[in-house]
Amino acid sequence: MNRESKRMMAKQEDEKKSRPSRRPAAPVSERNRTSPATYFREVKGELKKVAWPTRPEVINSTVIVLIVVVIMTSLIFGLDWASAKFVLKLYGS
Repeated sequence: MNRESKRMMAKQEDEKKSRPSRRPAAPVSERNRTSPATYFREVKGELKKVAWPTRPEVINSTVIVLIVVVIMTSLIFGLDWASAKFVLKLYGS
């Protein structure tokens, strides 16, 4: 074992000694549980912080998605049709 390895091991041991020991997690029964009313109140508060899109933004995004879906469906249909014709012509059916 060389000097560098010994220094590294000593450093790791020092870090282990200086690090506080971790306590095991408390069982579920000992944890503070929130009531359903508190939970829904907190959810409502978090939802108020959300930056909701405006109606025109939603409509614009929906139109874009529908256009892309139509284009991709047409592209996949066209490639499938062309490859089927090619395979049928290749094997002579």
